[in-house]
Amino acid sequence: MFSSTFLAAQNNNSYFEKADGFFKAYIENGKVKYAEIKQNPKLLNDLLTEAKKIKVSPENAEEFKAFWINTYNLAVIDGIIKNYPVKSPLDIKGFFDVKKYSLGQQSVTLDEVEHKILFGNFPEESRFHFVLVCAAKSCPPLISEAYKPDTVEDQMQIQTEKALNNLEFIQLKNDKVLFSKIMKWFKDDFTKGGKSLIDYVNQYRKTPIPETMEIGFYDYNWELNEY
Repeated sequence: MFSSTFLAAQNNNSYFEKADGFFKAYIENGKVKYAEIKQNPKLLNDLLTEAKKIKVSPENAEEFKAFWINTYNLAVIDGIIKNYPVKSPLDIKGFFDVKKYSLGQQSVTLDEVEHKILFGNFPEESRFHFVLVCAAKSCPPLISEAYKPDTVEDQMQIQTEKALNNLEFIQLKNDKVLFSKIMKWFKDDFTKGGKSLIDYVNQYRKTPIPETMEIGFYDYNWELNEY
């Protein structure tokens, strides 16, 4: 007789596989094909229906992270689709902090998924900032595959390294380095243990930034990350 744990694992595997198919179909060069999804939202709707029922435990860290990263990104896309066409997520009132989604057997906002569920359980995991995508052009790019339990650690590492080596995300101007405002808004997540922002990004960069460079922040582009 199959155990409930086995059946739950099978259901979760199905969710990850369907999510993988969705991201492969509708993400290209880090951007989202919103118009195509709007015309045929069935797979997105099916995924969010499944995500309502799934329960994951932070004790299984890799499954928990993979589920909630994918589900956050899918919910963001759904929030855009419900209001599409739209120029920016900020044009949608309460997009991040008011609109509730039924996910993982609870009712949550996008901000709650990020700060209470993910950072609440893994407060040291600063790499979340490079895999949760807010539907804006200045966000780190969305990958065209699902995060999965057996690959999520490598995927998070790769996306963080890509962002922090990207000349648009980290801009070098003569003797000044301009960071994304993500690094300003969530500075405490990057400067634990007395690190500077330069110390933090140098952990992931192929060419380290000199400590002597002046730090600044460029304007965040909230235009929709549409393909």
